[in-house]
Amino acid sequence: WASAPVTAMSQGFPSKPIRLIVPFPPGGPTDILGRVLSKHLADGLGQPILVENRGGAGGTIAAEAAAKLPADGYTLFFGTTGTHGSAPALYPNLAYDPIKSFTPVSLLINAPLLVGVHGTVPAGTLKEFIALAKSQPGKLSYASGNLTGNIVGEMFKIQAGVDLLHVPYKGVAPAMTDFIAGRVQAMFDLYTAFGPFLASGKLKVFAVTLPTRFARLPEVPTAAEAGLPGFEFSIWFALFAPRGLTPAVLQRLNAEVVKSLASREVRDAFSKQGMEPSGSTPEELAALVAAEIPKWTRAVKQSGAKID
Repeated sequence: WASAPVTAMSQGFPSKPIRLIVPFPPGGPTDILGRVLSKHLADGLGQPILVENRGGAGGTIAAEAAAKLPADGYTLFFGTTGTHGSAPALYPNLAYDPIKSFTPVSLLINAPLLVGVHGTVPAGTLKEFIALAKSQPGKLSYASGNLTGNIVGEMFKIQAGVDLLHVPYKGVAPAMTDFIAGRVQAMFDLYTAFGPFLASGKLKVFAVTLPTRFARLPEVPTAAEAGLPGFEFSIWFALFAPRGLTPAVLQRLNAEVVKSLASREVRDAFSKQGMEPSGSTPEELAALVAAEIPKWTRAVKQSGAKID
């Protein structure tokens, strides 16, 4: 009988608006995807979902705030590879635990990074680019517009055994500007950044960093197929709640999220951002986070990447 009030409460969920905390400012891909999902999710849950943007410190400020809120289902957090994968290695005084402080709800997206080079680089495959870089140590450069691009670029140097000059930028947009102009020769980023420039031949993509090929670029091999096994990184977005969510509320939220991700409207909106929606069970998301933290911790240590 002790569970009766909890069950009754869960059956009435939700009875008021839900807050979705997005850990980046308005206007970026994370914000756009969060708003598209929240609109569809609100229809399924029968309550408005209010998007709250809290930028700063790679999303960790928002994650810390969300972790401290009640576990009643009325706060959701739009987590990322940064907040729940690399943050523990980058922020030694992190005020939340990506595993212990949150209840996983569902994966939303799991997108590969692309290994891209400027169209003028005299290489037609990843192996040829690596050989070229080895023949000219320190002469070729790569751009990064964020910390993830930096970490992945340094891991590429380690795993491929090449010496590329790192050119950091404050944001993906200025990095892409110089990359497209040919002032830097390589970059590691999402399809969203590269997509508009592939048809023209201004950029070439030699590999994707997932164990399987990317639906949007089926002709592009995986890094393993291209000759660099083990070079696997992805950028993912997922929905979390503060730790302690009741099973019934979790089940309701997961079911509605998965249903929303399968809708034509959400799929089309995500597709415009170069993303393929990918729902999951809470257990699958928990397993992903548990695997990602040690992987990114190793990458951060090996790459020497640090917060500025």
